[in-house]
Amino acid sequence: MSDRPLLVVLNGPNLNLLGEREPDVYGHETLADVETLCRKRADELEWDLDFRQTNHEGVMIDAIHEVRASAVGVVVNAGGWTHTSVAIRDALAAVQGPVVEVHISDVHAREEFRHHSYISDLAAEVIVGRGVRGYVDAIDAVHRHA
Repeated sequence: MSDRPLLVVLNGPNLNLLGEREPDVYGHETLADVETLCRKRADELEWDLDFRQTNHEGVMIDAIHEVRASAVGVVVNAGGWTHTSVAIRDALAAVQGPVVEVHISDVHAREEFRHHSYISDLAAEVIVGRGVRGYVDAIDAVHRHA
């Protein structure tokens, strides 16, 4: 077991299809590419990284519960749940470290239903529209707020 701080990056539904699904919106990088970027930045900060993706809301909630007290912070791209899940929002409210919300696309420049986030009001920062590089920016935001 490491004595380094633990950073958790959680990815919601359909993010396993990065690089395939709507590349004109989300780009050509894969979720594996995102993990590589995150792991590199976490290593630079001398943090351990727990990087996960799920298409199942209950699994996401269980993951948040599992790390709520042990993580230095949580970066979350909740995908479509951002706009629909009070349950994920409530789970994130129990996280003791900073929560940073990230979205690859600019959700505010897209369909109206994507303009509302159930997560933003509890997030230390919200990062949108920076492509996969936004994950690194989100990690840096956790570092600033931790």
